[in-house]
Order: sequence, then structure tokens, then C-alpha cells
Amino acid sequence: MGGTSAKRPFKISNMQTLLLRFPGNPLILAILCEVHGSSQRKYFMQLNPNLLKATVVGALGGLLFGFDTAVIAGTTHSLTLAYSLTPRQLGFTVSVALIGTVIGAMSAGIPGQKYGARETLRLLAVFYVLSALGCAFAWNWHTLLIARFLGGLGIGGSSVLGPVYIAELAPARIRGRLVGMFQINIVIGILLAYLSNFLIARQALGAMEWRWQFGVAALPAVLFLVMLFGIPQSPRWLVTKNRVEEARQILQKMGADDPETELQEIVSSIHLENLQKAEPLFSRKYRVPIFLAITIGMFNQLSGINAILYYLNDIFAAAGLSKLSGALHAVGIGSMNLVATLLAMSVIDKLGRKTLLLIGSVGTALCLAGVARIFLTDQHQEYLQWLLVAYIAFFAISQGAVIWVYISEVFPNRVRAKGQALGSSSHWVMNAAIAFIFPQLAKSSYAYPFLFFSMMMVVQFFVVLFLYPETKRVSLEQMQQRLGID
Repeated sequence: MGGTSAKRPFKISNMQTLLLRFPGNPLILAILCEVHGSSQRKYFMQLNPNLLKATVVGALGGLLFGFDTAVIAGTTHSLTLAYSLTPRQLGFTVSVALIGTVIGAMSAGIPGQKYGARETLRLLAVFYVLSALGCAFAWNWHTLLIARFLGGLGIGGSSVLGPVYIAELAPARIRGRLVGMFQINIVIGILLAYLSNFLIARQALGAMEWRWQFGVAALPAVLFLVMLFGIPQSPRWLVTKNRVEEARQILQKMGADDPETELQEIVSSIHLENLQKAEPLFSRKYRVPIFLAITIGMFNQLSGINAILYYLNDIFAAAGLSKLSGALHAVGIGSMNLVATLLAMSVIDKLGRKTLLLIGSVGTALCLAGVARIFLTDQHQEYLQWLLVAYIAFFAISQGAVIWVYISEVFPNRVRAKGQALGSSSHWVMNAAIAFIFPQLAKSSYAYPFLFFSMMMVVQFFVVLFLYPETKRVSLEQMQQRLGID
């Protein structure tokens, strides 16, 4: 496998990029088949049923990831009233889950390596269940914080181990496409959270409303936990534990074309990984990709995307919309997020990563400035929803589609995993910081955080324009040379 990539530039087709970026759901698979034609329809229909089942189960963690991330948007006002929260305490209530996410993402590899991704995902599924029930039945603020922290651990751990499990189980020829089935479920989970919040808000449950909004997440979490008992350990993990015969049997069960060859590739990849562990990331020759990974992770959150997703209902309320109307508008924004994300992947290889980032910088800056003007002047509130919809569209076709693909392309193979972890950490740490600060900035006026986000997108435009290389149609080997890496 290593020899092949050395002779031929590594390229990803539009379909592969889409699936590499997004996760598995029957609806999405159907959409992809229609968009990409009969050949892809035939591909999905021919998937080994055992492999498809294991992939869908692994990708279900992505749906819980997205749901638990966005469900907070419908509860912030009620939580403020229920526990008499100050803006600082509200910010911590939101960001404590992100602290758990950072810890979960950074530490998930330890139990994953020792006990296997499947076993660790079972523990994380228990965290999801406990988090949903703990939030729903929280008897005080501190109980709520503990429950949200547990949910954050589940999000962080599953964001690492879900794709890892699928990658370790899938045959090499379709690995990239199946791993991509995780990410789309995150976007679907966000949409489902907004839809669930809206439907529950319509029931007029009063003071119990926010408890139902949190508690409903227990249903898919329990489903995830139960389904995890019907899938096998990954063959790669079994090989690391010298259980080679079991690994061979699972490869055969998953429909591998040549189980013996793939088994040898697994052995070789484990050997290569052991060699890579000795290569330090923080050295002078990697200064450019390190800069790119950290800044793209930071700018992803400095756009305000997750702050907006977390506090969306509060933003609409501040503009004078009713709770139910704000919840309905949130569903529309979640729908645009899904549609724009799918469309983005059809053009990422045509327009290029840098071009999309530049387009997104301009579009998001203008939309954010427009939102800030609405709050500054207290006029034209009827345009708020459309500005936020446009903002989500610009974000989804730029930062949302590019970040993880770009980080994976600027690091050489020997430190790629460490580089992706660095970019991910930059993203999540900045996410937690902004989620904590947002309600404090918005205390006087919601215009201030939106002005800040708009200015950050202007800064991003010039940083990308002058410092970011284009990676479109550039092999990993050529990119390594362009960045001056020996």
C-alpha cells in the first residue's frame, strides 16, 4: 500500500471526499446514490450486509455527537430561569461539555488501544445515556454540569473512535468511503436536535420542557449501546493483541476480497505506525503545517459557528421572536446546514480548498456584519433568519467542508495523525473558550460578538490569501516538497 502511493499521486474523487467527510445514514446514502449516479447506487447495494451493519452502528455515534452538541440551544433560556444563572454561569454550563469533549478526544486512544474501539464505544454509549438522563433529572445546577461533562466525554471519545472503528473494519478498497459515513451523521444529529426542540416546545410543557429536550437523547443513546453488542471487534485491534486467527475470520465475514493480503497489510501498517511514533511533530521542518493546522482550527471557531448553534434560540429571542418561532427558525438553519454541506462536497475538488475558504470568509463576514447591524440599530429583525441561513450556507461550503480535509493534506504520513490531533485540539479548545465567553459578550448587546466574529473572518481572508497553499490536485508528496519538508 505504501509502495503504491509512492508511485502514484494520492487523489480523492468528489464522491470519496463527500463520504470521507460525512457519515452513514440510509437517507444520505439514498441522496448520494441519486446525486452520483447508478454506479454508486450499485456500489451501496453490493455492500456486505455485515460490514454495512457495523459501519452504520459505528457511525451512529456521529448522530449522537451532533444531537448532544446542538440540543443545548433550546434549553439555555429555561436553564437560566431554573437555576438563576448569570451570563458567566450560563457560558460555563454550555462549555463544560466542550471541556469533556477535549478530554475525551485526547484520552480515548488509551482505552481504545487497550480494550479495542468497540468496547470503549460501549462505555461511551453509557456516558451518552447517563448524560441524557442526568440532564433530564438534574436536581441542581452541579448535577447538570456533571451530566453535561459526561456527555462531552462521549462526544470527544466517539469522534475519535467511531471513525477509527469503521476504518479498522472496512476493506482497504472502500475504507475512505465508509469512514466518511460518520461525519454526515453529525450534521443530521444537529438538525434532529433542532427539530426535536421545536416539537417538544409545541407541547407547552412549561418548566419541564428543557428536561424533555435533554432526556429524549437517551433513546438513540440506548439504541447505540444495544447495537454495539451486535458487531465484532476490529481485525486490526485483534492483530495488535496477537489474535490473528480471529482477525482473519472477521475479515472474511466482512467480505474482504483477499483476507490474507489485507491481514498482511494490517501487520505492515502496525509496524509503520510504531516507526511513526518516534517522529516528533514539534520540529522546525513542520512549522508551516503546524501553523496551518492551528490557525484553520482557530478560525473555524472564530467564525462563531458553534456559538451560534449553541445559543441560536437566545439570539432569535433577543431579536424579538417568540420561543416557538425561534425554535422553528432553528430547524430551517439546521436544514440549510445539511443541504449546504452536501452541496459543498460536490465542488471541493473543482474549486479548491483555498478558493472555498476565501469565498466563505467574504460571505460569513458580510452576514455576521449584517446581524450585528440588526442588533445595533434594533431594526430590520425580519432579515435576521435569512442572514443566519446565508451565514450557515457560506460556512458549510467553506470551513465546514474544508477543515478536516485540509489538515490531513498538509502533514506528511509520518506525523499526519499527530497533526490532525493538533488541529482538532485547536478547534475544540477555541470552541470551549468562545462558548464560555459568548453570553458575557452578549450581555450588553448581541451586536458585539457578531462584530467580533465578522472582523475575525476579515482577518481569516487575508491570512488564507497570503499564507495558505492550495492543495487541490496536489499529491501528498508534492505538497510535502512545497512546504519545504524533507
